Amino acid sequence: MNSFVLKLIAIITMLIDHTAVVFVPHNTVLYIVMRSIGRLAFPIFVFLLVEGFYHTSDVKKYLTRLGIFAFISEIPFDLAFNNAVLETTHQNVFFTLFLGLLLIYIMSIVEEKYKKQVFVSNCIDAILTLVFCIVALVLRCDYHFAGILLIVAFYLFRGSKALLTFALVLVTFTILGDINVLATLAMIPIAFYNGEKGKSAKYFFYIFYPAHLLVLFLISYLIS
Repeated sequence: MNSFVLKLIAIITMLIDHTAVVFVPHNTVLYIVMRSIGRLAFPIFVFLLVEGFYHTSDVKKYLTRLGIFAFISEIPFDLAFNNAVLETTHQNVFFTLFLGLLLIYIMSIVEEKYKKQVFVSNCIDAILTLVFCIVALVLRCDYHFAGILLIVAFYLFRGSKALLTFALVLVTFTILGDINVLATLAMIPIAFYNGEKGKSAKYFFYIFYPAHLLVLFLISYLIS
């Protein structure tokens, strides 16, 4: 299974999740089922973020794209979920992914600089992770500090599906809880990842996020 297929799975499960939030009554079985399916999306996005970090030819451009689309997506995100043009109590997932990518990029620089001083490198990495977790909490990013911890874990344990699964179980069961524990099922498609890129549709996935949120809002507005 290549990265293109994984992205499709993440996008479809995310769309199901967001459709439930916008349209389905929250006290129904259908809502719970759709939200449960949606739990698979974020771990797959995190996995692909880390893979993208290792395969990109320019991390700074990667960061720039995430940052730009984080701001582009915020108004559609707020419209879809809060019916407001700008609402600051919850920021979209692109901000979480941006912070996570920036963190592992800095960590990679630190690890290279102090490769002969592993203890120093580990201490700096731990401090950086704590700082970025606090930033994610202050900014009220989607998945808050749990999202940052998961990105760091997927970076540190890259190449070991067993350790990735352990990290995902640990974060979802101890921090996120509730139906988020079903996010561990994301390791099933991830386990079949073959390391190949597949079809190239890079900007489609960036554009889809704000676009689908805007469409959900418009449909909700028209039928309300």
